[in-house]
Amino acid sequence: MSYKGKKAAFFTLGCKLNFSETSTIARHFEVMGFERVDFKEQSDVYVINSCSVTAESDKKSRNIIRQAIRRNPEAVVVVTGCYAQLQADVIKEIEGVDYILGTNAKFRMTDFLGDLEKRDETYVLLQSQNKNRDYFHAASWGDRTRSFLKVQDGCDYFCTYCTIPFARGRSRNDTIPNTIKKAEETVQAGINEIILTGVNIGDFGKSTNEKFIDLLKKLDQVEGLERIRISSVEPNLLTDEIIDFVAGSKRIAPHFHLPLQSGSNDVLELMKRKYKRELFAERVEKIKSVLPDAFIGVDIIAGTNGETDDFFLDSYEFVRDLNVSQLHAFPYSERPGTKALEIKPVVSVDERKERTRKLIQLSEKKLRLFYEKNKRKECMVLFENESTRDRLHGFTENYIRVETGYRPELVNQMVSVKLSEINNLGNFEVEFL
Repeated sequence: MSYKGKKAAFFTLGCKLNFSETSTIARHFEVMGFERVDFKEQSDVYVINSCSVTAESDKKSRNIIRQAIRRNPEAVVVVTGCYAQLQADVIKEIEGVDYILGTNAKFRMTDFLGDLEKRDETYVLLQSQNKNRDYFHAASWGDRTRSFLKVQDGCDYFCTYCTIPFARGRSRNDTIPNTIKKAEETVQAGINEIILTGVNIGDFGKSTNEKFIDLLKKLDQVEGLERIRISSVEPNLLTDEIIDFVAGSKRIAPHFHLPLQSGSNDVLELMKRKYKRELFAERVEKIKSVLPDAFIGVDIIAGTNGETDDFFLDSYEFVRDLNVSQLHAFPYSERPGTKALEIKPVVSVDERKERTRKLIQLSEKKLRLFYEKNKRKECMVLFENESTRDRLHGFTENYIRVETGYRPELVNQMVSVKLSEINNLGNFEVEFL
């Protein structure tokens, strides 16, 4: 069926994996004849790819759904993503939602649209994630500069605070040859940088009897690919072999994102994480020993159930002394069905916010120090499509944000620069070499 002349709008909440999947779904719509329009415009179909990592994410998802319905009450409204998979009954109560499609059905979305008539009753299609082994490729080609390339899905870890395994199923991936083919397609689309994304990408190969390091070695050989970034990798899966390979690669960026979640071993045990903080510190030391200028971002949760004042202080002091570049700090959020709800004591919401504030302040100091250490260094910057106030932005290989006066010939170009001064927005001005 052709939908030529019809419009479709998309909104993505949550992680980079969601963005890569939304982009792929949108391309399916375009093949069917739809014109993709901005979510703020009048559209015939609105697709919301939802997130459920926190209670705030749930709330944002509901707000966006209602916005779409108000914008055009006659439009077909489709909700997919983790919130749809986990809380379909709640979404169904929102009048005007036509389809709720769980994790597996999202890539068959266009099969359900029919003649674009509003439904009298919400159609819900979910699938149990317990034995889910289906894998669907995805890649974002939005700005034609960088692409989030999905290489893995699902998670087998079942940490006590997290619902992702229930929303996305068990860890799985496609083969290395098929994944490389997708990477080559992104290069052919004119993209210079890919970011490897997934739920637990260090677990790549578990379902195909392969290894993440072998995927990296093959990606490093892709013709025409200028830069590769590795997104979040569990510290227990980040081996010396991987770190050493990144250090010797000209394409893989010296940029690591490591989920710590807590700097207290007592809290890590309550969370059922698969490492102690000593291992985390070893990973940071190893990175810095072979890549002194590497950017290291760290995820950390404040105020999880069981985190006493002493445990938080222990955690704070640990991350304070870590040689990392930035903290991504979040207040703990109760998730229905998780084991963390059984853990005591419960930290008050106000205290969670206060602990998060302290970690954010610490992060700002660390990031400034990291930037100061890189002043006057020569770097390669990939300038991006988006610009603001006649300024062009980009990132160095070690994830330092830079800006300069707008020059269209620089867009999607890898350019050699020297980091000059940090401006009042916290970004580096650059000198061209």
